[in-house]
Amino acid sequence: MREWNAVVTVHDGGFTKARRLLDRHGIVAKSDFFNVLLLRSADPFQVLAELHRELGADPGLSLVISRFMPLERLITFQSPEEFEERCREKVMGYIPRLANARFHVRMHRRGFRGKLSSMDEERFLDEFLLHHLARAGTPGKTAFEDPDAVIAIETVGTQGGLSLFSRAQLIQFPLLHLD
Repeated sequence: MREWNAVVTVHDGGFTKARRLLDRHGIVAKSDFFNVLLLRSADPFQVLAELHRELGADPGLSLVISRFMPLERLITFQSPEEFEERCREKVMGYIPRLANARFHVRMHRRGFRGKLSSMDEERFLDEFLLHHLARAGTPGKTAFEDPDAVIAIETVGTQGGLSLFSRAQLIQFPLLHLD
């Protein structure tokens, strides 16, 4: 499926139930990766909130969906260089929200094995953002313990997306599982 805006990881044995649950929220497609579904929804962040409420009413859903990641900025790429270029363009929009903040980048990569290193890309984007925050006169700091924000990057093959989550959102929505 093209144009997905959420990546959903399901627990073993929960694939069919997760797909039925997500069908109410948009168009669901199986990915080429084990236990990974893709969702196209009008508002994937609203879906996250609804799933959180449903989890509160039925804790058994935590045995179905392991992780739900809504994405606000989408990218396509064919090479590691193009991936970095697209990510740099997209994270520039986060500069105002990261002013004087403690943050880090977290990447979950599916595909491009041996071509993209999640750790290297996380470090690359952390440094890129720190440089631009300092130039803007609002220096940030990389922090893994109790950050103010986390930028999540998800890739599935040659497509991906990014979202920025505040500390409050990370606490409110355990389905994000960013760290």
